[in-house]
Amino acid sequence: MIRFVDASFSYDSGEPVLKQVTVRIPEGLTLLLGPNGCGKSTLLKLAAGVERPDSGSVELQGRNLWIEETAARRELAYVPEQPDLTPYATIRDIIRLVCRLRSEPFEKGREMLESVGLAGAAGRSIRELSMGQRRRAVMAAAWIGFPRVVLLDEPLESMDRVIRQDILSWISRSIDGGAAVVIATHEIEPFLESAARAITVAGGACRVHDPLPDGVRRAAFLEALAQNR
Repeated sequence: MIRFVDASFSYDSGEPVLKQVTVRIPEGLTLLLGPNGCGKSTLLKLAAGVERPDSGSVELQGRNLWIEETAARRELAYVPEQPDLTPYATIRDIIRLVCRLRSEPFEKGREMLESVGLAGAAGRSIRELSMGQRRRAVMAAAWIGFPRVVLLDEPLESMDRVIRQDILSWISRSIDGGAAVVIATHEIEPFLESAARAITVAGGACRVHDPLPDGVRRAAFLEALAQNR
């Protein structure tokens, strides 16, 4: 479960991106929808602890993300749209760190690298990888263990058919296992059936749409939310 309490955030420009957001995101799949630049990725960054709120708080599984940092992040998997990893670390370094954080053997990390086709590149530094390879490396790290909070920003973008299916299967298993999965995406179709709710971001505020319509109305409803209509 993810909880924002009066969370506000702005970048250096000073214009607030999020204003006193209070929202609770329970288990199941939540789609984060809205046009480019509305604040979807920023909301995910706050939930992932990449950015710190200017005021208010963010909790994961009941733990404050900036007070109980290690415990709160242990069960967190975050895959950004543009992986911004430390450039001089090797893939092996990153996978080993995630395995240690989630109390998993390094062999599990090797298996995940194999599954995304990067086993042979484990000794390469992040700066040597293409953007597609970086995204696959981050996805491999996310698959280690059983994270209870899963945050994904356009997870299917630039992925080939095989990896896409692996990602969708992992998302399905995470939902079935009781994880809180939040996906920011413009590609709604793959998640139509499994989505439990949607959140839209506009004018610094978040609105929760729960429950979602059933049947044929669901696709049109979510498409309208994505276009801020």
